Amino acid sequence: MTSPLAPSLAIEIKQLHKTYIDGKKNQHKVALRGIDLAIPRGAFFGLLGPNGAGKSTMINIMAGLVLRTSGEVRICGYDIEKDMRGARTSLGVVPQELVLDTFFTVRQALDIHAGYYGVSAAKRRTQEIIDALGLSDKADVNSRRLSGGMRRRLLVAKALVHQPPVLILDEPTAGVDVELRTQLWDYVKELNRNGTTVLLTTHYLEEAEQLCDTIAVINHGEVVACDSKASLLRSFDSKQLVITFAGGIREVPVPLRRWPAEIDSEGKLVISYKPSKDAIQDILSTLQSCGLSVGDLNTREARLEDIFISLTHDKAA
Repeated sequence: MTSPLAPSLAIEIKQLHKTYIDGKKNQHKVALRGIDLAIPRGAFFGLLGPNGAGKSTMINIMAGLVLRTSGEVRICGYDIEKDMRGARTSLGVVPQELVLDTFFTVRQALDIHAGYYGVSAAKRRTQEIIDALGLSDKADVNSRRLSGGMRRRLLVAKALVHQPPVLILDEPTAGVDVELRTQLWDYVKELNRNGTTVLLTTHYLEEAEQLCDTIAVINHGEVVACDSKASLLRSFDSKQLVITFAGGIREVPVPLRRWPAEIDSEGKLVISYKPSKDAIQDILSTLQSCGLSVGDLNTREARLEDIFISLTHDKAA
């Protein structure tokens, strides 16, 4: 098998369709509806979507666990079916489920997993990975005796034993503590700086906003948005003006009700407006006409959570 000549894309997906068929009930469930994605090498890419959107199906197809109905998928230039060996060795997957072989210690589990990929004993990085993921004091402990957080670390470690150029993290911090989350992201960011392409799915949208340079939102098996994080945030035509009054405020002044406005739990007036339609000077002039003493004033930019909700709330299952 000949390796592709330095493809610029780590993951290339064209018109990917997947339909599940229940022969007994004669039912069809469409999970993916023509997905197109092009993820460059070295990207930190976020794949977001509500439950049932098709994220896991897409990941399982890339990992070779689910057969596609139609379309093309390439990992580092290797077609996942025609060049299965190249595609599989180019990919490391950290699944959402905590599935481990409880008969082995951490060290044994990593060595065995490296063996699956044909990594010789001399080339294995078992101790390096154990140290990097904070598993040193658990290296010779049976995996069934590990806490949930330690098991999560072991799953990440197993995905890295063959030094894959592409790492997929499917909800890697679900249910883990803040310390582990911080350590994990520090390590993954270092991998990314050294050239590893990272594909992240998460329901913690603040993580995606902090980590990812490019984000796709998938809903009902379709990509409804895909762009750089900065472009997505700029495209969302919404801001908030947050005002603190020196003497407090009990209700929204009538002149300011021409904009969506409310008083938040801290007693601040929050006015939502669209920069493309509403001049902030008009809001400030109206505010001044109310004769209230302003103690503080600032604006809030759109967040990834706002964009996610706007793209998915009407269609989410």
